[in-house]
Amino acid sequence: MRTPPYLPFLNGPLSLAPGLKPIEASHWLDPDTEKDVWLDDKRTLMRKRRRDVFAARPGTEEAMAEAAEQVLAFSGSRARGDWPTPLEKAASAVSDDLCLMMREGYGFWRLEAASLCAPTFWRLDEKLGEPLAGLHGPVPGANPDMVGRVRRMFDALRPGQVLERFNWTVQPGPERFTPSQEAYKRLAGILTEEGALAALWLRVERQTISKLPQTGAVLFTIRVAIDPLQAALDGPGHAEAFEAAWDGIDPVLADYKGWPHYERLVRAALAEVGRSR
Repeated sequence: MRTPPYLPFLNGPLSLAPGLKPIEASHWLDPDTEKDVWLDDKRTLMRKRRRDVFAARPGTEEAMAEAAEQVLAFSGSRARGDWPTPLEKAASAVSDDLCLMMREGYGFWRLEAASLCAPTFWRLDEKLGEPLAGLHGPVPGANPDMVGRVRRMFDALRPGQVLERFNWTVQPGPERFTPSQEAYKRLAGILTEEGALAALWLRVERQTISKLPQTGAVLFTIRVAIDPLQAALDGPGHAEAFEAAWDGIDPVLADYKGWPHYERLVRAALAEVGRSR
């Protein structure tokens, strides 16, 4: 097992706050931690299930071309084969999903185009064209405070700036293309506590936002890293930090993320780690 590239639970429990922090622009998509383990499968998914993983509204051609140019120039990667749109071409060269938010006349930022191959329990066809309030509407406490804060961040963001945040959860399987959580919830209900540590995986989203200088669109990138929970807990103080972060989350947010379905397995996994020491 590799050492997981991201362990955000070491920084404490998840919060409803946006948690976006500035990073050096040179670290925007570098290093691509998932390129070797995901990119081939991602390209296959993009070709075989295009209607499920790509969508764009009319009038996004210029923004897609500008986003693609920036991603390909930064990564230095060459896209393999021909792709129907520039955004898909760029997405085929990096492990990150690429989503374009554009500001419309009333000041709302809407999801206008995306190549989304590793959705964490949401469907692109249901969210395309939605404003920030629509994207985050189901999140408890997201409206109006969080949505308003994110909108102001989008408005104030200057080209050349990069903001980063992390999100994470657990799941009983290594799949990355997960538009729905229902299958995992059912699986969690039938898995036994014996062997729970081997059954659970840590799913981390590394998200960035940056503004394109010509079109003014915001490029939202999502890189999903999935590693066995056992690997994530295999470090000094990692199990204790994970347990504290798991216990410290707001119960309402835990319900939203579906964590009660995995509670029994997480406790068993932590107990197994404790017994092995």
